[in-house]
Amino acid sequence: MIAARLDELLEWRTEANRKFFAAEAERIARLCHRVAERFARGGRLIALGASPAARSDARHVAVEFVHPVIVGKRALPAIGLTADGGLLALQLGLVAGPDDIVIGFGTAVGEDGAEQARAALAAALERGCLTIAFSTVGAEWEFKPPSDDPFVRQELVETLYHILWELVHVLFEHRGLLEGRQTQPTHDSGASSFLYPFLAQQEHDLDAVLADVRRSVIMKAEEVGELRVRTVTGGRADLCAAAAALRAVFDANGALLVFGNGGSATDAMDVVADFRSPPHGWPARRALDLTEDTAILTAIANDIGTDAIFARQIIAYGRQGDAALALSTSGSSRNVIQALEEARHRGLCTVALVGYDGGRILAEGLADHVIVTPSQHIPRIQEAQATAYHVLRELVELVGEAAG
Repeated sequence: MIAARLDELLEWRTEANRKFFAAEAERIARLCHRVAERFARGGRLIALGASPAARSDARHVAVEFVHPVIVGKRALPAIGLTADGGLLALQLGLVAGPDDIVIGFGTAVGEDGAEQARAALAAALERGCLTIAFSTVGAEWEFKPPSDDPFVRQELVETLYHILWELVHVLFEHRGLLEGRQTQPTHDSGASSFLYPFLAQQEHDLDAVLADVRRSVIMKAEEVGELRVRTVTGGRADLCAAAAALRAVFDANGALLVFGNGGSATDAMDVVADFRSPPHGWPARRALDLTEDTAILTAIANDIGTDAIFARQIIAYGRQGDAALALSTSGSSRNVIQALEEARHRGLCTVALVGYDGGRILAEGLADHVIVTPSQHIPRIQEAQATAYHVLRELVELVGEAAG
């Protein structure tokens, strides 16, 4: 039953990914152009969401734009607004300007916090901001993933905003094509030409540039589609074993402690949201986000060092019979490794989702169950890891049904 379900989950994702980006690639390319224009005029990106899951996406967007993980990409101004700071519309009213870009998450009718997010988007639109949403809400740009499954929708949206972040930078190389700017000499793409051959296009030829951006959208979507399959099929045994181990922890009233850095920290937020506030009528499970409390994180980082920010919390919260789940694109982050070592010392079950070749975590056997996403491209790793932890979340419930 479980093997058949894994195949079905992958098939859904593969088809939804293909349909969504084939249908939307042209509009995504044009949105990249409009977003680049806003940034060029001094605008900022504001991402917002009220629900726990929407909050993780809002934070993820902000960190990707402010702290680019790809060498050579410029930092762009972006902030995340969540319900922790009060009503979203009130927060937006204090920070948004007419040149800003506002992305709303969790806006579909019936979603937790949707009314807040919708009100904030309406206020942004009235102020003149460029607005983006993923349901019908009256935003200027709306993208609707073709799936009823909230996990699949989230994965497609994450790929979309990663692609937006990547390809907005391409339009900066053609500043003469950005509204309000004078045509400049043709850009010399130099060493970047093998990645983005269209960087050498004449700056008056917007259609040609957008056509190449569109092809890049399709290429990136195909890449992550293949990587999802490789991650889940290659990690099938570890995913099933990890799910059985986590189910045993939960059945014994244990808790799951989740952590990661940067974009992986926002994925930790999403994992915890999926366990605490699950879809499909599944029971809520005990889970704790070790990236959540900024006072604890900054106190440990300031007094001891960043390597200890998760391990110290494992000492505080972890008990024998609990579980720890680490997310790391490199598989070698020192603070993640220290936390896994501390968790194992204290008798916790350990699970790790890692990229590249698995890094030190795989090579040194630092977790009981390791699921590897075999890629060196960080945005694609994170997107495929989202699939892995969503599948893991479902398997936790399925293994209980199979055992029953």
